[in-house]
Amino acid sequence: MSRNEPAPRPQLVNWDIAASTAASLTPAGPTMKPADIARAVQNMRELADASVGHVHAISRLDAARDLRDSELLIVDRASWSRANSQSFRTLMEPALDQLAASRPDVLKSASLALGGTVTGAQLGAILAFLSSKVLGQYDPFVPSRNGQGGRLMLVAPNIISVERELNVDPSDFRLWVCLHEQTHRVQFAAAPWLKDHMTDHIGQLTSGLMDKADSLSERLGAAVRNITAAKARSRGESTAEGDPEPQNAGVLSILQDPEDKARLSHLTAVMSLLEGHANVVMDGVDGSIVPSVKTIRRRFNARGKSRGPLEKVIRQLMGLDAKMRQYSDGSKFVRRVVSQTGMDGFNAVWEAPSHLPTEREIHAADEWIDRMSLRRHG
Repeated sequence: MSRNEPAPRPQLVNWDIAASTAASLTPAGPTMKPADIARAVQNMRELADASVGHVHAISRLDAARDLRDSELLIVDRASWSRANSQSFRTLMEPALDQLAASRPDVLKSASLALGGTVTGAQLGAILAFLSSKVLGQYDPFVPSRNGQGGRLMLVAPNIISVERELNVDPSDFRLWVCLHEQTHRVQFAAAPWLKDHMTDHIGQLTSGLMDKADSLSERLGAAVRNITAAKARSRGESTAEGDPEPQNAGVLSILQDPEDKARLSHLTAVMSLLEGHANVVMDGVDGSIVPSVKTIRRRFNARGKSRGPLEKVIRQLMGLDAKMRQYSDGSKFVRRVVSQTGMDGFNAVWEAPSHLPTEREIHAADEWIDRMSLRRHG
């Protein structure tokens, strides 16, 4: 490095470590012959394409007519992990660059490079765990190879593992999964402003958290204590029904100030809306579209009750249980609005950022209906 070149700034997250850790820890998928893998991949591509018409019919969103701006990828677990490391970096780098400009003193810490390595390894471990759980994902934040829309990923090993575990018809299950993921794709196509809106709010939240980087050690210490308490509960060291749950909603809950909480509340409402709407569309199919849909729903819902104690703790620490509540809360909101105003009335939500429900309205759909001045049926 020449004298005129600035020294590379330390990283709060070592992204290379995150990607390599995820790749090394990602468990192998089901064993299959190459010809069977090729057939499964082709089948998923065909069903992903076929699902678009069904999403259009159920959602009544014209954006579902043409999704060629996005990219469809059938991926393995390691590829999903790498892709999400890239997505995290895309979302967080602007906030990190802002921190470097506004708080250069923070980035002079000798321990920061080590902290970035540790954080990168932690992120990689989280991605490795999730890589065997996620069936599909629409990522609007990293552009597709044509530089326009986002990318929809179907994680083939996980889809195949679950359909085998549930002993359901593979094509029916794959189509059912595609309906959910394609709905996310349609949401961002129906609301072209949504990607930038979420990126902006995520960036503000990240900036708020990173601006407190000089006190991370104390705050992370509190997070570790909460995680330790949760692990003690998982070992049965505190099992009385009246015991309070540890405050282990994650590091975010420890870093929040009032502004952070408001930003997180908004993002929670948006994510609840997106997940709930996708679930409602997925459950809007009947036997004429997915012949074994009732069996799939019953067995898939029952599957979550059979997780072991270790996985339950990990899911709790990583906020996955909270995500499942988002599915439920968002679904109730969407169903209530549709029952009162019809799907066309609900679709007003995609027209402008001001039409998004608040976290309060997610739990009180009639308040959103009144705010939007929507006409009720009957």
